[in-house]
Amino acid sequence: MDSRTDTAGMVVRRHRLSTRLWHWLNALLLYVLLTSGLGIFNAHPRLYWGQYGANPDHAWLILERFGGWITLPARYNLSMSRHWHLAAAPVFAFALLFYMLWSLANRHIARDLAFAREEIRPRHIWQDIRDHARLRFPTGAAALRYNVLQKASYIGVIFIALPLIILTGLTLSPGMNAAWPWLVDLFGGRQSARSIHFLTAFALVAFFLVHILMVLLAGPLNEVRSMISGRYRVPKDRP
Repeated sequence: MDSRTDTAGMVVRRHRLSTRLWHWLNALLLYVLLTSGLGIFNAHPRLYWGQYGANPDHAWLILERFGGWITLPARYNLSMSRHWHLAAAPVFAFALLFYMLWSLANRHIARDLAFAREEIRPRHIWQDIRDHARLRFPTGAAALRYNVLQKASYIGVIFIALPLIILTGLTLSPGMNAAWPWLVDLFGGRQSARSIHFLTAFALVAFFLVHILMVLLAGPLNEVRSMISGRYRVPKDRP
């Protein structure tokens, strides 16, 4: 994020190239992974804890199979769903690693995502929560910086949720079980890893829906343009 100017109404450069490229690639890959993952889930729509999970075992969650329109492919085909999932997964993992390294090199993480001391004070956090609840979005120079809720969300997604879904996905692979057997122990068994994998996926879907809602409420044209070209019109300060 570039905050070289704080003149309200001016068009400025906002998102870095690394952020914009990763954002759209990530959106595409997450769509492929989610829809193909639901196709795989349809083969056995139950979740368990521990090492084992089969029809006679106690499942902590039992769901109906997802409709074809939300799965990839748009019909039940376990083999094709697995092909799509396994094709997108390594691209997704290496894209995340590349983005992390690039963001460290250009100081995007240190400059834009690191918490300032005053931001983590309870009074400041509570004020941000109230502003979001009342749909009072930042204006002027403040709109060029991530607020504390955005920082917490992005840090949680980039450094916790996405690595977690990658590691639990690797745990589900028999080949990785042979190469890295410690992954199974780390998550308390393959079925526990499968449960965590799907719970994290559903949490990412929730994040995506909230993210889209915030974009629509904050001004979709300006927000989407900034994520495509990097050009962002600074909202005018409130009276």
